[in-house]
Amino acid sequence: MPHDALRGILSIAGLHAGSVTFTGGSDPVLPTPFRIGTAGAATLAATGIAAAELWDLRTGQRQDVAVDVRQAAASLRSSHYLTVANAEVSAARNSIMGVYPAKNGRWSYIHTNFPNHRAAALQVLGVADDRDAVARAIANRDAAALEEAIIAAEGAGGMVRSAAEWSAHPQAAAIAALPLLEIVRIGDSPPEPLPPGNRPLSGIRVLDVTRVLAGPTCARTLAEHGADVLKITAAHLPSLGYQEYDTGHGKLSAELDLRTQRDRAALLGLIRQADVFSQGYRPGSLAARGLSPEALAAIRPGLIYVSLSAFGHAGPWASRRGFDTVVQTVSGITTRQAEVIPGKTPGPQFYPVSAIDYCTGYLMAFGAMVALGRRAREGGSWLVRISLAQVGRWIVGLGEVPATAARDAPAEFTAQELDRWSMVSETPAGPLRHLRPVVQMAETPPHWARPSVPLGYHQPVWPDR
Repeated sequence: MPHDALRGILSIAGLHAGSVTFTGGSDPVLPTPFRIGTAGAATLAATGIAAAELWDLRTGQRQDVAVDVRQAAASLRSSHYLTVANAEVSAARNSIMGVYPAKNGRWSYIHTNFPNHRAAALQVLGVADDRDAVARAIANRDAAALEEAIIAAEGAGGMVRSAAEWSAHPQAAAIAALPLLEIVRIGDSPPEPLPPGNRPLSGIRVLDVTRVLAGPTCARTLAEHGADVLKITAAHLPSLGYQEYDTGHGKLSAELDLRTQRDRAALLGLIRQADVFSQGYRPGSLAARGLSPEALAAIRPGLIYVSLSAFGHAGPWASRRGFDTVVQTVSGITTRQAEVIPGKTPGPQFYPVSAIDYCTGYLMAFGAMVALGRRAREGGSWLVRISLAQVGRWIVGLGEVPATAARDAPAEFTAQELDRWSMVSETPAGPLRHLRPVVQMAETPPHWARPSVPLGYHQPVWPDR
């Protein structure tokens, strides 16, 4: 099954699987009817093949790629396995975040990990920051109307839908009309040979202005193959600290406040020297700041612009905020998961991993590497465009395992497996135990040259090539 899924991904870029080996068995890997092991293994294998193509472009040497399906599935919740200085890294969510019963037997989900989204939900509900008060308020609300009210207040969440309800929604139709991933030439520039180096992405500069999980995973994956990644954040923006440890491997991290003219000019200076610009803001958000794909391609001809959104660039929800769990909620995934694997309490259930987020990040990295290869051969500026909803649809489209098999799957990997898949990195916060890169490559084994660091740890400058 991973081979079939992989071929579908590679066909988008006109690539072939070559010598790829999948080990570690098959789905179900964890208790879910969805083929998350296949999804993780196929998207990771695609990154390995894209990196191998760049190595071939550099050296004329081919290499084998291998992926363990179970290890790939573990990578879809890699933050779950972090320890810093032998202490678990907290993955606690905000206390009011979650799924609640609404009127008429419906369910509502509110995403409140960020303070601004929490404030929006509480404002709409008219209650204090208390889970019981939130539950009472939602119980008296129409789920569809509450969904629209929270979005209008610039919050995040959604009404729980079935797959059939979602398929009848105009946004589902808009997403169905899109490919899984788009790699589009948006400007002309001369071919740029890959910089010298002994790794597939040696000398490639990646500017990472994404947040949360999918986008940062893309940049982390590019760092695995030798890219110089500079993450840009700002001191006034909220962050999810534990996830920064998870997605920070291999990166430099600096702060710029784009509300100031000085820091905006500094960002443009970094862009002029970058090869890849990766962003995850809602469609139109950065364009309003003069940072659209076309604007940056004019500033830096040959730039690879990687753009992530929640619900795609077309349809009535194109500008809507969203996260992995929101996409699961509105598209029928949580409904189906609960039908097959009921929770301890009634109601919708999420995947046991963040499959949409991580697979999206891997596909973003795949697209960026394909675009870099095209730039080296034919030149041009390129746009790589993807959404969480497109990836969610793709995962569902991989089909399901039998319900009995899903229910019998263990909820956790063995201690021996996790020990084999883990490594320890020395960081400013102390020894960080975390999962190692999954993809195995014969000539250029993926690894991170830099450890995770606190946000803003470095100056906003590129290292020398």
